Amino acid sequence: MLPRLNRQALLVSDSHAAYRAFARKHRIAHETVNLRSGVRARQLGDFAIHVQNVNAYHQRFKTWLQGFRGVASRYLPNYLGWRWPLDGERVTSP
Repeated sequence: MLPRLNRQALLVSDSHAAYRAFARKHRIAHETVNLRSGVRARQLGDFAIHVQNVNAYHQRFKTWLQGFRGVASRYLPNYLGWRWPLDGERVTSP
């Protein structure tokens, strides 16, 4: 991610320590949303921050992968690339 990640980007995540450590190590701004306490979004200045888009995509991706009855993790980038145009409805037919 880092070569393509703008240093002005804001990482929004749940409060898992791995995200906090990653942001600190690479000097990236980081804000958390405490999902365990039921908080799904919060205000940050004029903006609402949340992780629901990522969670929703992850769920759709996992559901789609179930049809393959298992995939090799080394091919995961290929499956992500295949799913991306399907998820955005950029491709409407096989």
